[in-house]
Amino acid sequence: MKTNSNASDVVLSYIKALDKGEYDAAVKYLNDGVRIKGPAGESFIKPNEFINMLRQYRGRYELKKTFTDGGDVCLLYYLVTPAAKVFMCSWYHVLDGKIDSILSVFDPQAFAYLEK
Repeated sequence: MKTNSNASDVVLSYIKALDKGEYDAAVKYLNDGVRIKGPAGESFIKPNEFINMLRQYRGRYELKKTFTDGGDVCLLYYLVTPAAKVFMCSWYHVLDGKIDSILSVFDPQAFAYLEK
């Protein structure tokens, strides 16, 4: 079993791929059974479903702070999309070199207008 000493590298490489719009590269950092939860009750367990949702928002990450503790990585950042700039916190867990869970906290009202 691989150690999680490179958890921060895995998460930051994933973020870098998303920032470049390299979604096919980004999905390779996600475990096949990844668990992803957001503040409005949304959840994903299939990497491609989550990445396809991210494609719609075309967000760019403005990282403010990164905390790492073993396989856990916490990011404080602004997600900048063409329609909104939202402050977020995401807690990633890395296992065997891949992201195995993501829990994000933000104000979902920032994206409410998109669902109309």
